[in-house]
Amino acid sequence: MTYNLFISHSWTYSDAYEKLIDLLDAKPYFNYKNYSVPKNNPIHHANSDYQLRSAIKAQMQPASCVLILAGVYASYSKWINIEIELAQQMGKTIIAIEPWGSEKTSMTVKNAADKIVKWNTDPIVDAIRGY
Repeated sequence: MTYNLFISHSWTYSDAYEKLIDLLDAKPYFNYKNYSVPKNNPIHHANSDYQLRSAIKAQMQPASCVLILAGVYASYSKWINIEIELAQQMGKTIIAIEPWGSEKTSMTVKNAADKIVKWNTDPIVDAIRGY
């Protein structure tokens, strides 16, 4: 089975995103397709919030599950708030991942999450498989 994932992230903190991809890639017998917004995607230059929302919605549509890194920066990201809203409107499962060793996490993300997991491969994959 292949899981369709939308991984929300901030390119300002792209190292966490890259590490999450490495965790998922390293898990044996776990296949997924990544519908995340690539760094060079034209969405980044959307002229309006409407264009931004439409582009994110189209990107998220095929995903069955939305992963959100729940670092404290997430509370201040316009994108992440839009992604949460769209995921909820489309009935997508939201899994919040608390960054490794993180003392402060985003309550915005955690309150929206269907499941909250720690930064560890098995709980993340188990949460994805659970939905």
